[in-house]
Amino acid sequence: MIHHRLLNILGIENHIVGNGKEAVEIHLSGKKFNLILMDRDMPVMNGIEATKKLREMGIRSTIAGVSSHSVSQERQAFIEAGLDDYHEKPLSVTKLLSAI
Repeated sequence: MIHHRLLNILGIENHIVGNGKEAVEIHLSGKKFNLILMDRDMPVMNGIEATKKLREMGIRSTIAGVSSHSVSQERQAFIEAGLDDYHEKPLSVTKLLSAI
């Protein structure tokens, strides 16, 4: 939610979903995004599973993973799912801008 507010303040159009399944479904509906900020820890379908699914669907948008987990194995699993970039929380304005 903080990322959503920061993007709004920066004047960047964005869309928020409540879980990984919704992230997949919005792409199935045909909506296109230049950048996907994917949280690792979401209900229903986590960010790793959602990222894998999006890549399997052929989605080529940039996916930047966001997580509070700093354990290298967990970070590596997220990256191997198909991330283009990875950032640890908290995501500052500087980090958010570098992802964009």
